[in-house]
Amino acid sequence: MVFKQLRKSFQLNNWSIRYKLIFHFLLISILPSLVIGLLMGWIVNGIVEKQVNGHTMQLIDNVNKSLDYYAGNIQNISYFISMNPEIQAFLSEGKKAIDDDHEEYRMSKFLQGFTSLYSEVAGIIVVRPNGDYFSNEMYARTGDSLAKESWYQEAVEAKGIFKIIGHPANRNVTTHSNYKDSEVVSVVRAIQDPDTQKTLGVVLIDLKLRVIAETVRDVRLGKSGYLMVIDDKGESIYAPKNSRIGSLGVALPGQQLSGMFAQTVGGQKLQFIYQKSSFTNWTTVGVFAVQDSVQEIKDINLYLVTFVFIVCMLGIAASYYLSHSISRPISQLASFMRKVEEGNMSIRIPEEREDEIGLLGRSFNKMLSQMTRLISQVWAEQRLKREAELRSLQAHIQPHFLYNTLDTIQWLARKDGAKEATEMVEALSKLFRIGLSKGQEMIPLADEIEHIRSYLKIQQTRYKDKLNYNIEVDGSSDSLFVLKLILQPLVENAIYHGIKERRGPGMITIRAIISEEILELVIQDDGAGMTEARLEALQAVLQAVPSVHEAHAAQKAAAVAAASNHPQGQAASYGLRNVQERIRLSFGETYGIAIESKEKAGTTVIIKHPIIHRKGQGTHDTHMEGVNRG
Repeated sequence: MVFKQLRKSFQLNNWSIRYKLIFHFLLISILPSLVIGLLMGWIVNGIVEKQVNGHTMQLIDNVNKSLDYYAGNIQNISYFISMNPEIQAFLSEGKKAIDDDHEEYRMSKFLQGFTSLYSEVAGIIVVRPNGDYFSNEMYARTGDSLAKESWYQEAVEAKGIFKIIGHPANRNVTTHSNYKDSEVVSVVRAIQDPDTQKTLGVVLIDLKLRVIAETVRDVRLGKSGYLMVIDDKGESIYAPKNSRIGSLGVALPGQQLSGMFAQTVGGQKLQFIYQKSSFTNWTTVGVFAVQDSVQEIKDINLYLVTFVFIVCMLGIAASYYLSHSISRPISQLASFMRKVEEGNMSIRIPEEREDEIGLLGRSFNKMLSQMTRLISQVWAEQRLKREAELRSLQAHIQPHFLYNTLDTIQWLARKDGAKEATEMVEALSKLFRIGLSKGQEMIPLADEIEHIRSYLKIQQTRYKDKLNYNIEVDGSSDSLFVLKLILQPLVENAIYHGIKERRGPGMITIRAIISEEILELVIQDDGAGMTEARLEALQAVLQAVPSVHEAHAAQKAAAVAAASNHPQGQAASYGLRNVQERIRLSFGETYGIAIESKEKAGTTVIIKHPIIHRKGQGTHDTHMEGVNRG
């Protein structure tokens, strides 16, 4: 059961129009914004990552070109040195070629020109196979032959090909400037005889690391990223002071010339982008924390989330405003309809709008006006119909013929000495005369009392000592007018359903009481009374009787019929309902019949009737021809 109710509450058709509009507006505004935000975030993240990687690769390529440029200059310097005649003579003849001071000076100036022209050159030394050497900046630390140095052997093995050694380590060569091994990078080239391919000597050139540092250190990758240069063995050629690693601890993936990979160093995940120079065999590596690139993406995502949030808030606000502007007049229209259902036919919708809701409101007002007019017309027609039926009934009775016949019967009864018959005929004659009242609907209260006295006299003759009655009417009420024949149906009910059903004689008391501008006619008996169920049924019948001002006459008529079908109340309720209907149709809901009863204790019926004086008397004067009003 609970599941069925939950399922029903989640069905879209069961939602109010306001929530349907809000849902649709949110679906149209927020869902596309979220999709666009997620799609843009995914696309932007990819673009940013590609741009960062592409930009880093472009910087590395530019650095490699600069390094290749410097290495190319050093290679050219080695070629120029090997082609110099003085150097050729030194390599061929040894120190005999520079015994002349003039020759030594020329060779020194020649080498010095390179160090002056190329600031990146830290020193140049030319070494023969026997260990003799010539240099303007560099010299051997000890007397050991320089031809036995590892760098010399690598140059010989390269057979004249320019080769970069890297940082010098434990070599027997130093410079006057006393550069540290970590401050220079050594390159070598063997000078060979073109005919015999015999090594004539080796040129050693030290390249200042400052040149590489100046090329690389100005490059910034994100917040904390940097560039470093390593040789083909993975050893660091250059790394800035904030470098987290001294050398690359793993081989480059697939030994490719360029690429990227990630590695965790010191508990931090680093991104590596590298490119290898085919000329120097050096690899320039861009190193930056993955967190840096992620942070940039997070910043972008934050902007996107902020944008989507603002759009969603605007969408929600717009959804609520639009749904309210559309659903509010519909809700007002529904509220007016509920008030009409409750019986308020005088309500009208303000005709201020010009849209479809305004059109519905105007149609609703026209419908109410038409319904009110039709209800009034039907009520008037029914009233006229009942009056016509009453007049027709009175016309068929032929009052004069009836009076004359009753007088004749009374004269014959007196002639024969039938006193009781005479009294009965006299009472019946008064009963008919007052009941017809020449077609008048309103009669003096005194005539109504006289009418009920005649009726009780006839009934007392029938029931003998079983029925007693007492009528208490103040003489000041003689000037009042009441609807005729409103007491007789109630007294009849008191006799047949009260006095007749009890054991022993019974008493019916009739009183007229003036209270707060209301005339109360009380019919009280000490008969059998009613059960609570029967009393409730009769009260329901009386309550359901329509008045002039009630809009739902048809519904209440159905209720009357239903209540009247009660097996105990059908016979008794007809007279009560007829009197109640006449009073309410004439004077409204304020007036009518009230019943109090208790089983075996009797019944009290109270008629509340407006105080109506003769024309020209009192403050509550009422024209007799205007009493029978709607």
